[in-house]
Amino acid sequence: MFNDVTSVTLEAAISGLAERQRVTANNIANLETPGFQARAVTFEQNLADAVNAHQPAQARIDNLPTGDLPGHNGNNVNLEREMVNATETGLQQKLLTNTITSRFGWMSTVLKG
Repeated sequence: MFNDVTSVTLEAAISGLAERQRVTANNIANLETPGFQARAVTFEQNLADAVNAHQPAQARIDNLPTGDLPGHNGNNVNLEREMVNATETGLQQKLLTNTITSRFGWMSTVLKG
C-alpha cells in the first residue's frame, strides 16, 4: 500500500520474521524425526544492507542449515534454542505490528486534521 522506505522496511522485516517462525515451528515439529536437519532463518544484516542502499525491498531472507552436530538419531534440533527463537520472534513480530499500527494511527490523525 505504501512504498516509502519505512513501510517497505517494516514489510520486509515482518516477512523475515514470519519465515523464521515457520522454520522454527517446522524444526520443533521434527524434534524426534531421525535424520532431520534443523534450519535457521537470517535476514537482519541483509535488511540493514538493503536499507543502507535505499532498497529495502531487495532484502534477502536466508533459510540455511544450522550446521549443528547431529545427535544419536542423526537429528540436530536443539529444542531449547528453538523455544527461545519462537519466543523472541513472537516478541519482535508484536513490536513491528505495534509500530505499523502506530504509523496508521498517526496518518489517520493527520488526515482528520
